[in-house]
Amino acid sequence: MQIFKFGGASVKDANGVKNLANVLRTIGYDNTLVVVSAMGKTTNALEVVIKNYFNNKPQLQSALQEVKKYHNEILLELFDNENHSVFKNVSTLFNELNTFLYTNKSPDYNFVYDQIIGYGELISTTIISEYLNSVNIKNNWIDVRNYIKTDTYYRRANVDWEATQRLISQNLNTATLNITQGFLGSDANNFTTSLGREGSDYTAAIFAYCLSAKSVTIWKDVPGVLNADPRYFENAKLLNKISYREAIELAFYGASVIHPKTLQPLQRKEIPLFVKSFLNPKANGTKICKDIVLEPLTPCFIVKKNQVLISLSSLDFSYIVEENISDIFNLLHQHKMKVDVIQNSAISFSVCVDNIYNNLDKLLLQLKAKFKVVCHESVSLYTIRHYNDKAISQIETGKTVLLKQLTQETVQVVTQ
Repeated sequence: MQIFKFGGASVKDANGVKNLANVLRTIGYDNTLVVVSAMGKTTNALEVVIKNYFNNKPQLQSALQEVKKYHNEILLELFDNENHSVFKNVSTLFNELNTFLYTNKSPDYNFVYDQIIGYGELISTTIISEYLNSVNIKNNWIDVRNYIKTDTYYRRANVDWEATQRLISQNLNTATLNITQGFLGSDANNFTTSLGREGSDYTAAIFAYCLSAKSVTIWKDVPGVLNADPRYFENAKLLNKISYREAIELAFYGASVIHPKTLQPLQRKEIPLFVKSFLNPKANGTKICKDIVLEPLTPCFIVKKNQVLISLSSLDFSYIVEENISDIFNLLHQHKMKVDVIQNSAISFSVCVDNIYNNLDKLLLQLKAKFKVVCHESVSLYTIRHYNDKAISQIETGKTVLLKQLTQETVQVVTQ
């Protein structure tokens, strides 16, 4: 059994859907389950629908119409016959969504978000399944919500592994090609839930774990996992092999590799994960598996822009001790600041944070009551795994270094 996952970029238009079919023909699809995300930027477009539902009802139908138009254009390119059942099936899904918008009584934003956002995946997989059948790649469309069960933590639901394992092992016909949705699940009352960040990758890992699959392949528009983001670094190199541990380390520091929650179930059953290009499906890509040395062993660069560096010192030159540090972290937690690096001495404490929720001013006001505070906004945090002198010089040249921290395998530098 093999699991394939195709993201929104791979099926953003009719040509993308046709290329997915080509990948399946090229690689083979016996005993395969394909997990697919919403097409292109559909999730973003549905978030506009959700925003208008709560804050701008007059623009609600207009926003929904944009989503319909986008998918209809793809349908018209893929299917010559407008009487094909796929048009009715997609229309039925949009009607279901519209009915929810006008009958829902819940004021809970997170609940409403999950009930609406999931239609992106339901529609994309309906179109893809029907297209594959039309080109003689016979498949079975399945509703992932009948297989992955979760709690009611909407927008970041936790998987009920026991129920999910039972449903998948007892009900899924693995002898055929199955097409299903990423990102989604359902709670005990069968309301739609979503799995949070990188949810479609996680879906693939959940099925792989429950089916003891031989592998998972994530198809992207890049040749595999690179040692640096090519938007910020020249001459990025393909990483041929990465250990689970190394991939989790890179993800922790902010690399757009694979989210740790995706790797964890694969690691437990030692299921290898491949990251390959849907533009060149025969290329090797990157393999992530157990106990292998990074290949090639080269510095890996990660950059996080628009960070905030906060430096604290005691007002009376007394020590920064456990009690002070505990107070600082409580405030960071209260203001939802994601901590990326910390450094402290006897009388000072520095922390680089991500001000995702725009609570910086409130945080600084409370910190200034107890500490002398120096704040640098719009700084960049560079992390280098497996660094050398040349790699550090590449980062620091022409920049003001505000903080630098080295361990045996990792260096972190905050610059302005």
